[in-house]
Amino acid sequence: MAVIWGLDLKEMQWGKFKSGYMWNKEYHNRRTKFIIYQLAMILCVVSESLGTAALSDYVDQQKFVSRLNSNVTVHNNNFIGIASYNIFVGIYVATIFGSAFFFDLFWPERKESQGVKMAWKVCSVLACMLSLACALAYTYIVASQSAYVTGTNTADAQRLLALYGGSPLKYSSNGRAIASVVFLWPGMIFTFVSTYLLWHSLAHIDAYGPMSKHARTEKAVDSASVTEPTNLDNQSFTSTSRAVA
Repeated sequence: MAVIWGLDLKEMQWGKFKSGYMWNKEYHNRRTKFIIYQLAMILCVVSESLGTAALSDYVDQQKFVSRLNSNVTVHNNNFIGIASYNIFVGIYVATIFGSAFFFDLFWPERKESQGVKMAWKVCSVLACMLSLACALAYTYIVASQSAYVTGTNTADAQRLLALYGGSPLKYSSNGRAIASVVFLWPGMIFTFVSTYLLWHSLAHIDAYGPMSKHARTEKAVDSASVTEPTNLDNQSFTSTSRAVA
């Protein structure tokens, strides 16, 4: 198969998803990285999905009320904005650490230039900054902010909202909004841990290569065991030659 950016595509095999290969001890911190990367991705994507569901309801609420009375406006753009940002954060985290996961799975011994390694570092730090900013802003908005209605009196506003049903004006009363925030915080924490592991892995590769200490030790022992019989054979051959002479 084709080789793209030095990566042989024939290495992309379903067999590499088997536990015997995926969780082996041949490569440094392989199992730890795979677990933490996946936790960061899954938690951020779950938060994104829950936030998207709540966002969609609030958008529909705006449209529904405006359709019933064009003079009435539901103001909930603060939630729509932060939930949209959370979607971006979820996609970004999944892209960066999902890529790291698959690259380590399919091409664990790949060679990367210093520019590529720097890109990994910058993108991972950016993931930390984006997720932290999102978690703080999202928590503040959901915990303390509410949507509100203009263009009519309180009684009519309540009537219009009741006709739509769901999507409470107070964001802290929205179960999906709260759940989205709850999942985002551990997702953000595991994003930070993933970034540490990625940086640590790159430093280990620069110093020792991708193999674990365990694998390097075994390889050295195997090499020594192969070399020793050869030396004995040479000595035996020399002794035999002298005897014949």
